[in-house]
Order: sequence, then C-alpha cells, then structure tokens
Amino acid sequence: MDTRTEGIRVTPYPFSAVVGLADLRLALLLTAVSPAVGGVLVRGEKGTAKSTIVRALAALLPDVAVVRGCRFACDPAAPDPACPDGPHAPDSPHFRRPATLVELPVGATEDRVVGTLDIQRALADGVKAYEPGLLAAAHRGVLYVDEVNLLPDHLVDLLLDAAAMGRAHVERDGVSVKHAARFLLVGTMNPEEGEPRPQLVDRFGLVVTVAAPRDATDRAEVVRRRLAYEAGPDAFAARFAGDERELAARIAAARERLPRVALPDHELDRIARVCLAYGVDGMRADIVVARCAVALAAWHGRDVVTADDVRDAARLALPHRRRRDPLDPPGTDEEKLAEALAEADAQQQEAEREAPPRPGGATDTGSGDDTDPEDDPPSPGGGPGGGGPGPDDRGPAPRPNGGGDSPADHGPGQEQASKPPAGGQEQPSPAAAAPAGAAYRTRNLSIARRGVGGHAGKRSPAYARRGRVVGSRVPQGKLAGAPHLPATLRAALHRRGRDARTGSVVHPRDLREAVHVGREANLVLFVVDASGSMAARKRMTIVKTAVLSLLRDAYQRRDRIGMITFRGHEAERVLPPTSSHEVGVMRLASLRTGGRTPLAAGLRSAAATIATERRRDPRRRPLLIVVTDGRATSGPDPVTVAPALAGVSTVVVDCETGPIRLNLAGRLATALGADLMPLEALEMRGAAA
Repeated sequence: MDTRTEGIRVTPYPFSAVVGLADLRLALLLTAVSPAVGGVLVRGEKGTAKSTIVRALAALLPDVAVVRGCRFACDPAAPDPACPDGPHAPDSPHFRRPATLVELPVGATEDRVVGTLDIQRALADGVKAYEPGLLAAAHRGVLYVDEVNLLPDHLVDLLLDAAAMGRAHVERDGVSVKHAARFLLVGTMNPEEGEPRPQLVDRFGLVVTVAAPRDATDRAEVVRRRLAYEAGPDAFAARFAGDERELAARIAAARERLPRVALPDHELDRIARVCLAYGVDGMRADIVVARCAVALAAWHGRDVVTADDVRDAARLALPHRRRRDPLDPPGTDEEKLAEALAEADAQQQEAEREAPPRPGGATDTGSGDDTDPEDDPPSPGGGPGGGGPGPDDRGPAPRPNGGGDSPADHGPGQEQASKPPAGGQEQPSPAAAAPAGAAYRTRNLSIARRGVGGHAGKRSPAYARRGRVVGSRVPQGKLAGAPHLPATLRAALHRRGRDARTGSVVHPRDLREAVHVGREANLVLFVVDASGSMAARKRMTIVKTAVLSLLRDAYQRRDRIGMITFRGHEAERVLPPTSSHEVGVMRLASLRTGGRTPLAAGLRSAAATIATERRRDPRRRPLLIVVTDGRATSGPDPVTVAPALAGVSTVVVDCETGPIRLNLAGRLATALGADLMPLEALEMRGAAA
C-alpha cells in the first residue's frame, strides 16, 4: 500500500540522505529513468538500508495524471484501449497524484498479485466482476518485493513477465482479463536465507550487492542521520528537500532526453564483445546492457552513448549472469569482468584500425576515455556527508568486501565443519576431505502420506491450490481455489426448481471448489556418517557424490535442507536448515572423516532439529535421510533413539560394501520404520544427471 496516499501520512526517509551505496543509488536512478532496463535486485545482509532506499525512490518520481474512477491508473493522454474500466473518452475527468509505491508481501497469493474474478457473480449474474490485484495498483509506480528469494517461483515469474511485457493477463475458467501493468520492479533479498534460482535472477535487469559501511565515520553518520529522522521526520526531510528536488528534476529531464539518445554501431559492437568475453548465455544480457547504457547517457545529459556508459552498464548488468550451475556459489567475478572489458576494448581498437574510413569524416564519439567532463550536467550535492549522487557518480563505486560474496558463504560454523570433534582422539589426524564425483539423477525420495496446506514444491504429494483434481468441497467463506463446475451444477440441479426471485439457475450457495492434489516442498535433513570407517576404500567419495546428487535433487524440488554429521563421540550440525543449497555444497566439500561412529548422537541431533523446525514452520514436513552403514562404535545403541523420531518419514541409505554384510542399516531402518535403500540403488539408471 502507498503510505503517502492511504491512511496516516508517513514522511519517507530522503533518498539523498542515504550514506554510501553508490552502485545501488545509480541502479535505482537508471531504472527510474528507463523502466525498460528490467528492474533491480538488491542483495545484501540484514540492516544495510535496502528497504529504506527503495521506499525513498518513489518520492523522486514525477506525479502522474490518472483518469478519475479508473482502478487501473490510465493516463488520460493515452488511455489503455483494453482497460477493464474503459473505454475512456479523450476528455475524461482526471487528476494528478504521486506515483504509488506498492509492496508485495512474502505470503501473497497469485490471486492477490494479478487480481481475481468473482466467480460467484460470474455464475449467478453472468457478469465479469474483476477485482484488480497488486499489479494494477503498481501501474505507473513502483512495485517493491521484499525477500523476493522467499517468493514461490511461479509468482516471481509472473512478476517478471508483467514487468517485461507491460501487461498483466488473468485467465480463469474461460474468462480472461488484460490490463496495463508498467512499473519499476525492485526486489531485495538477504543471501543468508537462500539464493533465488539463476534463471530468475537473470531476468532482473540489474543486480547490486550491498554491505554495511566498514568505515567508523560512515557508520557514525548513518546512526546520526537515523536518530535525527526518528526525532523529527519532517524537519529531517526538509534538510534534504533541495537535493530531492534536484534529483527529481534530473530524472524528469533524463526521461525526456531518453528517446533522443543514439547508440552508435561501434558501441553496440563493444557490448556484444563484452558479453561474449564474459561468457554469458542467451541474448538478454546484451539487450539489458544496451538499455542501461542508453539510460546512463540520458542520466548524464548526453545524446550519444559512450564507451564509459557501456563499461558502467556492464558492471551493473553482467556479473550475476555468469553463474552456470545452480549450485555454484553466488557472487560477482570482478576479475573476470575486468578481463572481459579489457578484451572487448582491445578487439574494438583492432577493429577500428582495420575498418576503412567512414564517408563524410564522421567522428568516433564513443571512445569514452577522453570524454569532456563538462558534458555532464552538475549533479545534486546530496546533503551533508555526500548522501546524494555526487559529481563523480558516472560509474559504480568499488563493491564493498570485494563483490557479491554471500555472508552465508562465510557464516559461523563453516570453519568448524573442518575441525575434529572434541572426542575424536582415536585417529591422530582426520583424513583429508575427500572430493565428490559428478552428480547424478537420483530416485525421488518422498513422504508417502499426503500433506495438507504445505509449501509448493515438487517432492511429496499434498493437497494444494493446483494439481490433479480429486474431488470437490463447499468453500469455507470466499472461494479460495478454482470452482468445480460439475459439482456446482449438480448442487444446483439438486435444488427444486428455479428461484423466482432472481431468475438464476445457479445460486452462490451452490458453488463448489475443486480439491487438488499436487506436490509440496519438504525439509530434507541429511544425517551423514563421517567416522573413520567411511574413509576406507574411497567410500567417502562415493557417499559425498550421493549426498551431492541428493542436494541437487532437493534444489530442483524446492526443498529446504539441513545437514548433520557424526564422528568421534558427538554429532555436529554443520548446516542448519536453510534454502541456501549452494552453502550445503560447500559444507559437504569441506567434510572430513575420522574417529569412532556415534550414530545415536547423530539421530538425537536430528530429532532436536526436527522438533525446532516443526515449531518454527509446522506446515513444512520433514524427510530424514540417514547415510550410514549402521555401525555404532561410540555411544548407546541407536535403536534406543528411534522413539524420538516416531512419525518422521525416514530413508536409510545403506553404505555397507563388500561381500560380507552385517545388515546393521536394515536393523536401524526397521527400528525407525524407515525405507531402506542401498547406496548403489540411489541413482536413477539410464537418466542424464
């Protein structure tokens, strides 16, 4: 909801008062100049002003003229011909209002995002009663998605489709509605809570990684300004009002200049060479860099794109597109990007030397290196402490901490995963971490019982909002899912005759909604034997390959994961439950072996972890995968721990090898009521990894 136009007025924190964050400020301003850039994804740890600066952006946007009474914010000068509230006459009454800032909550449903059709009125009265969603509310404004990495993938796809096409399309039960949905899309996320999928990140035009200031003076200034804002928001905003007006005027001027900016062929060639040298897939990167470079030229008051514009655009638009494998660690490869830019410059210079002279003596305006700084209009001062974009804001500043390394990559516990447990003195020096082999496609390990209202995913069967229709039910209040038309008609025919008062065959009380069975995501908790016996005959390499394959499978099925290892006399939770599958891969890679086998300790730790996660998220069902040969050489008999895991769906992966087998894993599986699967049976044969 836009807090400036609804309810109590809240004075936003001024955009120019934010300290530092040069890359982020520039990316947001460029998106404000040209929404075609494709939106901004902001990655950063908690407490880095991500939400503050995004909310401040809306105040800089120009006011918009809106047709009075139109729920879709049509422009009276160019109304949408397909507007559901239209058609609008050219002289329709209108008014001006600030651009809206719409925030999409993490728990939003698809109906809330795109809007919904009132099925009851459609059946009873035969009319299209469409209730607009958040996309309609964000039209010609800003759509802000906090914690975008926690949204279901289909909702993120839907948002990105609307942002790219400029239209929202709602289709339900044969009735369709289309309306304009052009907005600035900004998403923020904390990498500690899991990375979005690379194919979704690729669809954001620009991605910026932010971090808290590492300079004591800057940190003190941040606190000083925040306390001043909280003590008197209006007075604090007044201090930066001049800077805000200058920024807003510069955005408006850049928008007006944008259609006149030319992109010379030699700079377009440079963009193609940079993208090729950086090794990105597809053509989206080239298009985004071109649009961003044009927006940069317009922002700096130039009519022609220069080499500097291309370089700065590449730094904002390319680094996040190099991640090939979904389980690769995220982050930017600054060195590789610098090499790609240098290689592209060298190729460009060579091509220019070999090219014949252009007719008419045309001058190369794209060198960029000797651009007259006076070509740039003066930029706002930014207030005390350099909060606003300064005169040198033509390019992104160096990224703090060397780029986009996720805090989760260096979080507590990573080093501990490599240390021997306190009781592991049986082996003087633990074996070096064994490498994992190439991952393969695994069999689907799932929970047999159907879940109810779980998280959307691809693992275990569950009643869901979409999937195979297995029945119908009377809606509890407003219709939540799709209507079950045959059941609705049967209910209507079951009544006696026709209601003379309304002349309607179908009454709202006849409505039945469909019951679907789909798939849900689970918490997949790995309990892995890391004792000395696993180091024999390269067994740990085989086990790590199996666990890596299961991690990839969990990623593809949208699961949360956790990992517990046991060796010596204790168990260690090397990876608390998380959505960061790439962190799980790094923890697995550093896993060492050695010591005795405290299997019972590993199971007790698993029971405690599952109990904690059930209290935190009771809707997510756990799937326990125990990777062991069943031997227990330290601690009590693991069978005695089985009651603590009663009711937990468990799979025991038997790692025992050799001609003589004791079937201890089978004994454990029986005690746990678990499925038993030999390690060699985990791979789905004949399928590509």
